[in-house]
Amino acid sequence: MPNNKTVRKRVKVTQERTLRNKARKSAIKTFEKKFQSEVENKNFDLAKDHLSKVSSLYDKAAKNGVIKKNHANRKKSRLTLFFQKTSSS
Repeated sequence: MPNNKTVRKRVKVTQERTLRNKARKSAIKTFEKKFQSEVENKNFDLAKDHLSKVSSLYDKAAKNGVIKKNHANRKKSRLTLFFQKTSSS
């Protein structure tokens, strides 16, 4: 355990941020799985709603520094392409 008061605070803040980031990443993964299942069930209206929610969550996570901007853009692009390919066929 750190002896310095500021270092103790840094440890506490880091733990809080870690939990917050984990929660945000978990929410993204949950909505991504919901999106995938709706596409597999051919429920494209609901899948489109989930896609917009996932895109929004990725943007917010990138803005807050949870994930990198390019990572968010790449995932959004791949999900959109997946949706377009499956909904057109």
